[in-house]
Amino acid sequence: MNIKRIMTGPIQENCYLISNEQAVLIIDPGEDAQKIISEITTIGQQPVAILLTHTHYDHIGAVEELRHHYQVPVYVSPLEQAWLGDPMMNLSGLGRHDDINNIIVQPAEYEFELKDYLLGNMRFTVVPTPGHSIGSVSFIFDDFVVSGDALFRGSIGRTDLPTGNLEQLLTSIQTQLFPLPDEFPVYPGHGDATTIERERNTNPFFN
Repeated sequence: MNIKRIMTGPIQENCYLISNEQAVLIIDPGEDAQKIISEITTIGQQPVAILLTHTHYDHIGAVEELRHHYQVPVYVSPLEQAWLGDPMMNLSGLGRHDDINNIIVQPAEYEFELKDYLLGNMRFTVVPTPGHSIGSVSFIFDDFVVSGDALFRGSIGRTDLPTGNLEQLLTSIQTQLFPLPDEFPVYPGHGDATTIERERNTNPFFN
């Protein structure tokens, strides 16, 4: 399985392309749809789904263009399904960036259950990691995890946005992510990758 990080948009959100010899999963296409399409063309496999860790604007800006280009379904937490079409809840309506205003994404075709999935012959488990937002989830693959905006290298996600909760986020990380093997790479929604061991032992929010 291959992992390609694509930094998108004005705040350098990480979109990930997870691929094998059969298919591609698109995780959190935040902006720059044509850049993502170009990378997928290089991989040479077709996407089978768009997976969202949560629905803040910097993670969903390219969803509509990609879903129509590839004719693939979108998966999202049921707790944030409505946020896709609500610029105030997905934060695009707050005027933070001149070129990002009122992002409206059509409803996702599927709402995540907290269970194992097999898409494009790639197996992963959806686990709840709320605290940055109420519907935030992480994706645990066989030997790595995509953490969205829950856990970062040396930090954690913001908790001062709507439905954010610091204690809930700390509990999410401790119960859902830190039990993973030490050597597990963590691929966050912003910044560089890290490992479970590094964050368990050195992250200032836990040490």
